[in-house]
Amino acid sequence: MVRNFKMIVSYDGTRYFGWEHQQETDLTIQGRLETVLTRMVERDPDQPVTVIGAGRTDAGVHARAMTCNVLLDTEMDEEEIQIYMNRYLPEDISVNDVKVCADRFHSRFKARGKTYRYTCWYGNSKPVFDRRYVYVLDKAPDLEKMREAAEYLTGMHDYRSFCGNSKMKKSTVRVVDVIRIEESGSYIRFYFHGNGFLQHMVRIMVGTLLQVGLGEIEPGQMADIIEGKNRSLAGPTAPARGLCLMKVDY
Repeated sequence: MVRNFKMIVSYDGTRYFGWEHQQETDLTIQGRLETVLTRMVERDPDQPVTVIGAGRTDAGVHARAMTCNVLLDTEMDEEEIQIYMNRYLPEDISVNDVKVCADRFHSRFKARGKTYRYTCWYGNSKPVFDRRYVYVLDKAPDLEKMREAAEYLTGMHDYRSFCGNSKMKKSTVRVVDVIRIEESGSYIRFYFHGNGFLQHMVRIMVGTLLQVGLGEIEPGQMADIIEGKNRSLAGPTAPARGLCLMKVDY
């Protein structure tokens, strides 16, 4: 009996080349999930099952709650599928929830929004146990200036200046309704919520906001960067290790 299963997956993306399949490597999150599920339903490895993700996290990016769905011809129930997958998946990938869903549910097309968190760290010591998940800064940034700059980035804009794909032909207009910057001890965390994000968009926004925080550009220049619609106007792309997909809204 073929059913559509919705899954919530978390992963440490450090050693992976992102979510999506790549011809030159099998070290992708999608690939690992499909390998285990194909074995579970006893399909021919040359005709693997297809796992559909809510997005395509880049190499080195993490996820606390990536939503995906997959059509499976199996008599196993949700709990049995979850147990099987977590038994055979590597230790840096976990299936946290499995539920039968409507046949028409599509994790990417039905998504209404996503929340990302980017984590920086600044201090006199070193974040030994979090080193894979934070971007260590050499100087302490000015959070108030970054918050002021973030207001320019919030709303509906053409974010072409913050897109890592210079050949992007589709619309680069998105809505980012929340940008929140919080400090807790040595940790500085950026939270972004929007209806969708372009390639490297969050990391470029973080890199640009950090330039503001370090006094390299003024908050008001954000308006010019947006209007310029040119990637060269924005700041550097912050390292992948600090980025984590926190939640997908439906």
